[in-house]
Amino acid sequence: MRRHLTQELHNFIERGRDRQLRLAVTGLSRAGKTAFLTSLVHQLRHAGLEARLDLLRAAREGRLLGAQRVAQPDLGVPRFPYDAAMASLDGTPPHWPAPTRGISELRLTIKHRTRRARGLLGDTATLTLDLIDYPGEWLLDLPLLEHDFLSWSEAQQTAMGNERQRLAATWLSSAKALAPDDEADESQLAEIAGHYADALRASREAGFADLQPGRFLLPGDLEDAPVLQFFPLPGVGEANRAELDALPETSVYKTLARRFDHYRRHVVKPFYREHFRRFDRQIVLVDVLGALNAGPERFEDLSRALSTLMRSFDYGKRSLMSRLFSPRIDRLAIAATKADHVTPEQHPNVVALLESLLAEPLKDLRYADVPVKALSLAAVRATEPREVDNDGQRRAALRGTTLDGEDVLLFPGDVPPRLPERGFWARQGFDFTAFRPPLRDTPELPHVRMDAALDWLIGDKLT
Repeated sequence: MRRHLTQELHNFIERGRDRQLRLAVTGLSRAGKTAFLTSLVHQLRHAGLEARLDLLRAAREGRLLGAQRVAQPDLGVPRFPYDAAMASLDGTPPHWPAPTRGISELRLTIKHRTRRARGLLGDTATLTLDLIDYPGEWLLDLPLLEHDFLSWSEAQQTAMGNERQRLAATWLSSAKALAPDDEADESQLAEIAGHYADALRASREAGFADLQPGRFLLPGDLEDAPVLQFFPLPGVGEANRAELDALPETSVYKTLARRFDHYRRHVVKPFYREHFRRFDRQIVLVDVLGALNAGPERFEDLSRALSTLMRSFDYGKRSLMSRLFSPRIDRLAIAATKADHVTPEQHPNVVALLESLLAEPLKDLRYADVPVKALSLAAVRATEPREVDNDGQRRAALRGTTLDGEDVLLFPGDVPPRLPERGFWARQGFDFTAFRPPLRDTPELPHVRMDAALDWLIGDKLT
């Protein structure tokens, strides 16, 4: 107990001195969070040695001395599996780390020399950086805090386009057979909830992102619990709220509404309170190229999911009191991942497309004077850019190894600089190839603009 109190006091003092940062690495499933965190830790641990971090000012000036992993403050949260992730990247053949199945944290202490006047090196200082990772599926639950069961059911019906309805045909037929005033049957509701979970999983495999509740996709310790045995009720809406509210407690509608409310209050709210209200900095990772590959309906779905997700975070300027008692995110990066899947001259288009995808939340953030930076990056660079002769003309190409182990040289094509119109997909589809990690004979972990992301997220604390 005494040791725990001592650690809490130390954290309190360090936050008051602004020598401790909590960084949230957010993004929906398959955005590359695990690879990003693994690379971030590796780059900082090898700073000044094998890591190339020229865009991080402290590294460029020779002031970054390195980083160490230390014991994390919350002993009830698993440690981020850095060693297992590196073992995947160092495998024969190398492969991408497994995605996280639950919340994990990792604490780094970053040692650097301070800057004095006229560029002279000063004393050694230490920044404590807490990194927090969690399944992308669970992020999808945060917007539920804005809903009750009726408004959520109506929103889900609106969001479900033709393809998702096709994937959810079994659930839809069984759910539409229910009447809101039917007597609730526990086994029937459990069966229909199972069909709904199957539909969500099928939609995820098909490339959709805006899928709720997220715990249906990755239930964790709630597997088979009654709290996960609910689903949106087709055909209900605000127009018949009064008659629905008057139904008996044993009705289908009231039973589903009660379970939804329990899920929101006892699963989503504690998760938000314990993990999402204590961040100082945030990076949102987005798989823009994967969304382009998936087509217009999934692309629009991703845009909607990200917009609602970002409303769940608390952004704004920090003062000493807010830093100590009510932390809020005071700097944000949004990053298009897997930038190495297209040729370098396409990277500006990737960033422009990302900003178009997040246009509305970015307007709100800039209006609130929250510093935001958009960039493209590859946490682990899996390809090498080449320039090759093609019918007498020099063309940009990529060399890499596909997930199937085939060495290829290809022209990945162009990325549109703005949101494509739906008719665009009818004229031109996208087929950006996925690559496996590179074989390495040195400790260096190649990347694209990880140093730029680090400079934006923590560079101002390394002065």
